[in-house]
Amino acid sequence: MTSKVWFITGASSGFGRLMTEIVLKNGDSAIATLRKPEVLADLASQHSADRLLVLRLDVTHLQEIKDAFSEAIKKFGRVDIVFNNAGYSMVGEIEGAPEDAARAVFDVNLWGAVNVSKEAVRIFRDVNKPAGGTLLQISSIAGIEAYPAVGYYSASKYALEGISTALAAELDPEWNIAVVLVEPGNFATPGLNNIVCTPPHPAYTKPTMPSAMGLPDPTHAVAAMYKLTTISDPPLHLPLGQQGVEIVKKKLADMLAETDKFASWSEGMGADELEF
Repeated sequence: MTSKVWFITGASSGFGRLMTEIVLKNGDSAIATLRKPEVLADLASQHSADRLLVLRLDVTHLQEIKDAFSEAIKKFGRVDIVFNNAGYSMVGEIEGAPEDAARAVFDVNLWGAVNVSKEAVRIFRDVNKPAGGTLLQISSIAGIEAYPAVGYYSASKYALEGISTALAAELDPEWNIAVVLVEPGNFATPGLNNIVCTPPHPAYTKPTMPSAMGLPDPTHAVAAMYKLTTISDPPLHLPLGQQGVEIVKKKLADMLAETDKFASWSEGMGADELEF
């Protein structure tokens, strides 16, 4: 199997660090990007420069994204897979979280991911010879079902889901570009240290207010993400983890039940009868 070139964002910890490790273990090459390159000094010392390129990248800065991709092309000549993973969570009620903190989540989780996606598509289409590539969008099960206290994080992932679905539909099949939304449940990754917690709103401090998380090991999830890039027909959506699969099944079942319950309300509302 021909080795691939991976461009990985958010490589300092969590899924990003784990994916960098599995990519190198499997004989592929990696451009590992993160805000503090020194964090990967141990990994860089274990691999030659022709296999691992570590670059500083803050995805909220568009020029840094362009520069990082440019360095990747100079080094490897192409990029086959983009692991669009940089992001973080914020804990705080919708009422209580400061607006500037909430906007910062969107700057990274949505706009950072969007700008990486746009540059990835350009590279896949205009630089790679032959054209093609895989864009792995690391979303979250919270982008399928929102939870209390992480509403802004969930909203950023809902937005990423919508943008990525539209992007996949816009791409010309001749460009040979696959977009995959990976939707992990909660996994025990070091990336959990990147959660920002805002002071709770006083109205939401009762002990009975809902919040709970289960944390399985992330290594199997990363192996599954890697496997996605080896198959010829990857899905647009891939919930990962038993928790994630069950959440999606319940979400779809609930939506179908509600749709069936109120379907009669839409009778007679044909497209030719719409009024604006």
